[in-house]
Parts: sequence; structure tokens; C-alpha cells
Amino acid sequence: MSERDPLFSKKNLKLISDPINNSNPITVQVLGICSALAVTAQLKPAVVMSLSVIAVLALANVIISLLRNTIPNRIRIIVQLVIIAALVILVDQILKAFVYDVSKELSVFVGLIITNCILMGRIEAFALGNKPWQSFLDGIGNGAGYGAILIIIAFFRELLGSGSVYGFKIVPDSWYITNGGFYSNNGMMILPPMALITVGIIIWVQRSRNSKLIED
Repeated sequence: MSERDPLFSKKNLKLISDPINNSNPITVQVLGICSALAVTAQLKPAVVMSLSVIAVLALANVIISLLRNTIPNRIRIIVQLVIIAALVILVDQILKAFVYDVSKELSVFVGLIITNCILMGRIEAFALGNKPWQSFLDGIGNGAGYGAILIIIAFFRELLGSGSVYGFKIVPDSWYITNGGFYSNNGMMILPPMALITVGIIIWVQRSRNSKLIED
């Protein structure tokens, strides 16, 4: 598609690219931190949570954008919550049907997508004032930005804390001290505080590489 195509113009594509980097909802806007702490001890649940948030956010943005001129202002928050809740229930049922083991591992955290401030923030800040296509791209972009951070955190926590990635053993058994080797898993990495520390490191690296993010 060419840049002249309004569906994929530079302005529209920035709705996807900016949240992944310069306006990332976790590292720049500091939203959705709770789930970054809760579901990133292993990579698989982090990936599933990321995909779930992308789906809910993109669909919620589109629905709210389509209804934005018909929703009375005094009940808009209630309407938004009802739409988000319905989408989260749908996603939760799909997860239980197709990836039940991951659904059990995520437990209540899928339901807590309803309270994820990224969703309400994007609906209020963008979907209520923009067309459905742009709202869809904004949802995809912010969901992907959120998911990218979750996946990075989960990758390092699982690798260093369990010696595996996505459930596949990476560190050979012969490396472990118990087998006469030199390596031992870092049990601290699977504890929630290490997720917060890892987020802090990512924020530091991102801001050190981009002077625009450094506050005066």
C-alpha cells in the first residue's frame, strides 16, 4: 500500500509504532504495571496475556468509536466498562476452550483486564474522538507496546529464574552445580519484585537511548 492510501498513511502507521517505543504505555506512560508484575514469571502466560489485551483493546476502541456519537456523556464510563467486560468474558471463554492450562495459570488476571488502566485511558483519550480505523490501529499499537514489555520481562525472568524459555529447557543439566557444573538458577527472578526491577532497567535503557524521553 502506498503512503497516499489513507488507511496506511504515515500518520496512521504512527498509531502503531509510537506506542511500541516513544509512547509505550508501560515504560513511558507507566500504565498496566500490575500485570507486568503478576504474569511474567513464565513466557507463555505473558504471551497469552499480551494477545488478550491486544484483542480486547482493539475491539473496544472500535466499538466505542462507532458508538461515540450516540453514548450520553453522563453514562459513557458505564457503557465503556460494560463493553470491556463483555469482551474480556469472551476472551476468557476462548482461552478456557483452547488453552485451558494457560487459562488456569493466568487465573483472575484475565478478568482483571477490565481494570487495566490502559484500556480506559485509550478509550477516553482516543476512541471517543476518532474514527474506527484509527481507533483500531491505536488499540493494536498500545496493546502491542504493552505486550512487548511483558514478553521482554518474561523472557529474562524465565531464562534466568528457571533456565528455560517458553517451557523449553535452555540451560543444559550438565551446567548446574548439582551435576558438577557451574550454574544455578536465580530464584529471585521468579519473584514479583524482580519484575519491577526489570521494568526499571528497561525504562533506563529506553530513556538513555532516546533523549526526548528525558525530563528536563
